[in-house]
Amino acid sequence: MDTVLTLDSDGHLAHLSDWSEQAAEQLAASENILLSDAHWEIIYVLKEFHQRFALSPPMRPLVRYVAQQLGKEKGRSIYLMQLFPPSPARVASKIAGLPRPENCL
Repeated sequence: MDTVLTLDSDGHLAHLSDWSEQAAEQLAASENILLSDAHWEIIYVLKEFHQRFALSPPMRPLVRYVAQQLGKEKGRSIYLMQLFPPSPARVASKIAGLPRPENCL
């Protein structure tokens, strides 16, 4: 049974502490995404980024950070776009329970 999540006006969790893997699956479903191991890998890298820098990364810093953490094959815009269309930084941050990245459409 799905838990009712409190979302902000952008559809992101209103409270970061409400995040769980079950919440991530609900948020992903709202974006028509079924989470695979590849998705989870990016989600946890994003959460690590947020913990280190206290912000949700826009696309370029996200790509760079993923490349540093997971290698150049995964640190590519096209790879992230396939996993989190149409806006990887925004959609992945949403599913990871993070605020919307600044300057993200």
